[in-house]
Amino acid sequence: MTANDAGEATAKRAASVAQTTSTPAVKDTSSAPSAIPPPIRGRNHPLGPLSGAEITQSSGLIQASWPESTRFQFRVITLYEPPKEELVPYLAAERAGEALPAVDRRAFVVYYFKGTDALHEAIVNLTKGAVERNVRLGPFTHPNADGEEIIAVEKAALAHPDVQAEIAKLQLPEGTVLVLDPWIYGSDGLKDGMFYDDKRVMQCFLYMRDPKNSSEADSCHYSFPLPISPVIDPATMELIRIDILPTGHDEKVKPLSPWQPVEANEYIPEAQTLRTDLKPLHVSQPQGASFTVENFSELGRRIKWQKWDFRVGFNQREGMVLYDVHYDNKPLFYRLSLSDMSIPYADPRSPFHRKAAFDLGDAGAGTMANNLQLGCDCLGSIYYISGVLSDSEGKPVNMPNVICVHEQDAGILWKHTNYRTNRAVVARNRELVLQTILTVSNYEYILSFVFNVAGDMTYEARATGILSTSPVDLELTKVPHPFGTVVHPGVLAVHHQHFFSLRIDPMVAGHGNTIMYDEAYAIPRDPKLNPHGVGYTVRKTEIETSGGYDLDPSKNRVFKIINQGVHNTVNGATVGYKVMVPPMQGILADIDSYHNKRAEFADRSIYVTRYAGDELYSGGLYTNQSRGGTGVRAWANRKDTLKGGDPVLWVQFGINHVPRVEDFPVMPAEVLRVMLRPVNFFDKNPALDVPPSTQDFNRSVGLNDSLEFKAAGLTLGGEGGKLSACCGSHGA
Repeated sequence: MTANDAGEATAKRAASVAQTTSTPAVKDTSSAPSAIPPPIRGRNHPLGPLSGAEITQSSGLIQASWPESTRFQFRVITLYEPPKEELVPYLAAERAGEALPAVDRRAFVVYYFKGTDALHEAIVNLTKGAVERNVRLGPFTHPNADGEEIIAVEKAALAHPDVQAEIAKLQLPEGTVLVLDPWIYGSDGLKDGMFYDDKRVMQCFLYMRDPKNSSEADSCHYSFPLPISPVIDPATMELIRIDILPTGHDEKVKPLSPWQPVEANEYIPEAQTLRTDLKPLHVSQPQGASFTVENFSELGRRIKWQKWDFRVGFNQREGMVLYDVHYDNKPLFYRLSLSDMSIPYADPRSPFHRKAAFDLGDAGAGTMANNLQLGCDCLGSIYYISGVLSDSEGKPVNMPNVICVHEQDAGILWKHTNYRTNRAVVARNRELVLQTILTVSNYEYILSFVFNVAGDMTYEARATGILSTSPVDLELTKVPHPFGTVVHPGVLAVHHQHFFSLRIDPMVAGHGNTIMYDEAYAIPRDPKLNPHGVGYTVRKTEIETSGGYDLDPSKNRVFKIINQGVHNTVNGATVGYKVMVPPMQGILADIDSYHNKRAEFADRSIYVTRYAGDELYSGGLYTNQSRGGTGVRAWANRKDTLKGGDPVLWVQFGINHVPRVEDFPVMPAEVLRVMLRPVNFFDKNPALDVPPSTQDFNRSVGLNDSLEFKAAGLTLGGEGGKLSACCGSHGA
C-alpha cells in the first residue's frame, strides 16, 4: 500500500466509523504521526508486562491513526509476546551473561469505536513507535466485557421504564433495593424475530437485597432471585427485550405475580453468631523468608527459592503467568498459565440454555484479580506483586497486590526409621506458593502455582464464592428439581460443570520435548515366567501427532513430558516430568450444542498440539458469544506431526458441581490439583539435602503437660509418655 493509498484508506475509515461491515479491513499505519507519544526509552525485558507508560503509548498510537473526533472504547492493551524463535536465543544469552539480541516490545490492542460494534484488533510496535497491524473484525467476534461496562449495563437496565413496569407487577416491599448481574449472553445460533446473536448483548439476571435490611450493601441478593431478565445492547445501552424466567419444573412461563416473602440467608460475619473457641494460629518466620525477588523489568519479577528460578508476569486475560522455569539450573518449562475456564450450566430452559461462562475470555483473570490483604488471603511472611492494566479509555490502572508469594509447611516430605537402631530421620516438606484470587460476579477462584523442595510443581484451583441462583416456585421448595438443588426457599442452584485448562509449554532439559504416556498391563500367565499370575509390565506410547486424549485409570495411564536427547546417568532412561491429573467427567452438553462447540477443551483431559505463537487460549482468542472452531480442539484436529517440533500440553481438570445446601449462602472451597513431578530426571531423591526436621529448628510446643489442659481436666494422646529424641539424631 502506498502513502496515497494509506491516506485514502484513512479517509474512508473516518467516513465509516460507525458503519458495520462483515469484511475485515487492514489499514497501513507504518508512518507514525508526530502526535504519537515517543517510544519508551531504555531497554525493557521482552517478557515484562506492559508498564503504565507503554499502555499510554499503545493507546496513543491507535488514537493518532484515526481522525481526532473518533471516540474509542479499549478492551485489551497487553503485552504481545515475542515468538519463540526470537525469545529462546534472548533467554539463553541472558542466562549465559552474553550480549542480548535486540527484541522489539509490542502490544496487543483490542478496541471499539465507542457506541458502535466496530471492533478492531491491532499490534503496536512500541520500540519503533508504529502500528504494525490494525484489522476490523467481522461479525460473531466479540471481546471481553469490562467492569465499567458491566456497571453501566446494570444501571441502564434497572432505569428502563419497560423493566420498571415488569418489576411493578411483583409488588415488592417499599424501599426494596434491586441488584442486577449482567452475564455474557452465550450462543445458541437461533434467530429471535429481528434479533440474532451476531450482535453483542448481555443477559441480565435480577435479584434484590433483603427487604428487611435493604441498606446493607453486602446483603446476599442471591437469596432473592426474581423472574425478570432484561437483555441489553452494551454498545448503545438499549433494551433488546425482557425475558420472563420459568420458575417451575418445565419450560412454561407464568404471568408475573406478587412476590412472596422469604427470610434472608446471609454470609457476612455480622449476621452470624461466631465461634469463640478458635485461638490464634500464627505463621512465623523469625529470620525472614527463604526466597528472593528481583525486578527483571519494571513490573516483572524474578523469584529464586530452593533451587527454583523463574519469572512472573501478569496480564489482563490469564492473570499470573510463569516464564523460563528452571530447577537447579536445569530448564523445565518455557511458559505456564491457566489458559481458559468454562462453566456450562445444565438448565435446558430458555434463556438459561445459553448460560455458559468463560471467566478468562469473557472477563479476564487479571481484570478481576483481588487486592490481596495481609492476614486474610495469605498467611505468614508475604511478598506482594502488583500489576498495571488498562481501562476503557486506554489509560493505565494500578492493580495492587494481585499476587501473593509466601512459604508454607506441607507436612512430611520423607522419613525413615531404622527399627534396629530406632533412629528416625525425617525431613519436612516446604512449599513456595504464588497465589492470585479472582472474583467473577458471584464466584471466586483461588489459583496458585505451588513449588516444593523436591522438584515438584503443582497448579491448584479452589472454587468458592456464591452460587448463581434462579427463582423457583415456593411450593416446589421441598420437591426435587430436575436441573438443580433448592438451597433456600424459592432459590434454585442449577447443576453446572467447572472446567479449567492449564497450558504447559515445556522445555524439560531443553526444547524439543516429546509427549508420551505409560500404561500398566497384566502379563498373561506363563508356566515359566509368570506361573502365579502376579506379573505386570508398563508399556510406553509416544504421541506423534496432535490430538486429544483421555485418562484411563483402568490402565494407570500417565502422561509424561520427556526429552529423548537427554538420559538419566543412573539407568539411561530419558529424563522427564510426569503429569498427575485428577479425573473429571467431560462436558455433558451434546456434541452439537453450542456449550460443547465453544468449550473446545472441556471434552478431553489432555490435548497435545504443535507449538504456534498465537495459540495461547484453549477456548479461542474471543469467547464472548463464540461459535467454536477457533480453539484447542480445532488445533489438535489438524493432526500436525509432533516430530521435531515443540509440543504444547493442555491439561484439563474440573468438577461437576451438583450443588448442596451446604454450598449456600457461600460455598466452602472445592480444591483441585495438577502436579508436575520429575521422572528419572535426577540421579537420586533431589531433596536429600533438605536439613532434617528437629525441635531446635521448628520450636514446636508440647501440650500434654500444659497447665491449660490440666486445669481443664483434659488429656491428649500419648499421655504419660516421654518425648522421643529429636528427629535426625540417635534415639534414646
